[in-house]
Amino acid sequence: MPDSGSVTITPLGGLGQIGLNCMVVSTATSMIVVDCGLMFPDDYLLGVDVVIPRFDHILANKAKLKAILVTHAHEDHIGALPWLLPYVDAPVVGSRFTLALAENKLREHNLDRHTTLVEARAGERKVFGDLAVNFFPVCHSIVQGYGLGIETPAGRIVHTGDFKIDPNPLDGHATDLDAFRSFSAEGVHLLMSDSTNVEREGYSLTEREIRASLREVFHKATGRILVTLFSSHIQRIQEIFDLAQQTGRKVAVSGKSILGNIELASQLGFLRLPPDTFISLEELPGHADEKVVLLVTGSQGEPLSALARLSCCEHRQLRVHRGDLVIMSSRIIPGNARAIAKVINNLYRLGAEVLYERVQGIHASGHAHREELRLMLETVKPRHFVPVHGEYRHLVKHCRLAQECGVPPERTILLENGDPLTLHEGGVRFEEKVPVDAIYVDGKGVGDVGQSVIKERQLLGGGGLVVVTIVIDEQTGEILVGPNIISKGFVFEQEYSHVLEDAKCIVLDIFENIPPGEVVKLKDRIRSSLRRFFRKVLERDPVVLPLIMTV
Repeated sequence: MPDSGSVTITPLGGLGQIGLNCMVVSTATSMIVVDCGLMFPDDYLLGVDVVIPRFDHILANKAKLKAILVTHAHEDHIGALPWLLPYVDAPVVGSRFTLALAENKLREHNLDRHTTLVEARAGERKVFGDLAVNFFPVCHSIVQGYGLGIETPAGRIVHTGDFKIDPNPLDGHATDLDAFRSFSAEGVHLLMSDSTNVEREGYSLTEREIRASLREVFHKATGRILVTLFSSHIQRIQEIFDLAQQTGRKVAVSGKSILGNIELASQLGFLRLPPDTFISLEELPGHADEKVVLLVTGSQGEPLSALARLSCCEHRQLRVHRGDLVIMSSRIIPGNARAIAKVINNLYRLGAEVLYERVQGIHASGHAHREELRLMLETVKPRHFVPVHGEYRHLVKHCRLAQECGVPPERTILLENGDPLTLHEGGVRFEEKVPVDAIYVDGKGVGDVGQSVIKERQLLGGGGLVVVTIVIDEQTGEILVGPNIISKGFVFEQEYSHVLEDAKCIVLDIFENIPPGEVVKLKDRIRSSLRRFFRKVLERDPVVLPLIMTV
């Protein structure tokens, strides 16, 4: 626990990985949580819906929790709120747009009426116990994102949130470097900065460059234009509607998340729909292909998304037309490349042309490139530096960049999830590690799927299942029914019936050599012998499940 003149930062997620962002800032009497995000599961996490941080550290100190601050409304920053809020009593603080999306998410879990949402305006300073937080606008791939200037008993901390530095942004969505500079003038003890794009040299593309590229594509297109993007990228959606109006096209939308965000952003004044441009899918047959833009979900190849269903000819209302131009205006999230490639290949089979980030400048990352990260370091001039939001190599390279900018090597600190760091007037100290192994959410189950269950699912998925059933007479010890062998995901039973018949013979031999009543021993022997037999005959290793019943 920090003493009266110190502050401890404890990362619960987001360091050494992309997603799952969650950081605790605590003093002796107060605590705030910065972001509460989730991560979508890797392919090997069979059946898992989402991954969330382990909240034990927060719950153990919830008596001093003053607020949960959300820097912006992406899922990796707000997605885990429904799994934390039922167990704590603290307001959620963020921008108006961030809170609107968070409220929609909480409504899905029937938590919206039980949660206090507190709006923070750009430039505002809010006090939470002996911590005070200043909210600085930052440019990102979603509107109304914030960086944070945190005043603590041990000195000032800057947390950039996800940001980029666009010198001439559309609609004034700029990173307020002057605010960062002014806050840092008194000296910053620690800077925590977004590391996602530290490997990319120079500066990120600006949104004006993307709009110019999209404008050229729109003017050259001779058929329908299909655009897929992140449903929360309101600026890009605005550009699509504006370009559609300029080129005499109508826009129809397929996808619940995009439709919902368009409605919400319009109500809040962040999206201005040109008159007579937005049409329903039912109105499409009355418009020629060259007069239509379709805005669809599916930028990451999600199996049930509109674009994925279109690519498989499974969409209820739409079909791909030969000559369609598909614009994938989003980055490829690590782990999704194969699914996206499958969608692209299917679209080409159907006669469409596909533009994506690797072949044309139609997407600008929302994360700062190397020179922008350097500019943030030179603006804040921190005494200590901790890189956040990135895989391990990103954190290492960001530390090296900080050293190039004048931060001494011993003050560039590489933390991982669960590594608390205490700041005090004399410097820093490392605290005892806290448990941070992530929690798997599977349907209504939270945390009841662990590595052992995942391993079993992998075994079932890799080798299949063989079920052996036997019914034994309790009085005589003789077999009444069986042995019967059922195969699931292992072999075609008709084609390999001889193998399964040999397996029955093995079971009968085992039964003859096990004394009556020793059911546990019988099960173990059947399991080990059949697995050995299948490995020898077929070089396969299914899960063998003996079911022995006595009557």
